[in-house]
Amino acid sequence: MNDSQYNIAAENILLAVEEAIEDCGCDIDYEGVGGMLTLTFKNASKIIINKQAPLHEIWVATKFNGHHFHFENEQWLDKRGGDELWHFLSNAVSKQAEQAIVLTAQ
Repeated sequence: MNDSQYNIAAENILLAVEEAIEDCGCDIDYEGVGGMLTLTFKNASKIIINKQAPLHEIWVATKFNGHHFHFENEQWLDKRGGDELWHFLSNAVSKQAEQAIVLTAQ
């Protein structure tokens, strides 16, 4: 993947996460600025999702830990455990929102 392809894929995933949060029916605030998306929950915890352009990765920092995702076979995969980004985000958002939430790309 070249830099241009990465930037398009990364921007698309950040926008898709914003849309998924908007559509999930849970009270989660979000703000996207300069390649970084911050989700803020009622309990004041946050999840930060940001582009790491030099590495062609998406980094996700939760209340519990941080994960690095790389693009492979048309999906973003966790370099540590192999989890797919949408599955990981659904679990992380559910924990921090303290209710079951499933996030999917539209």
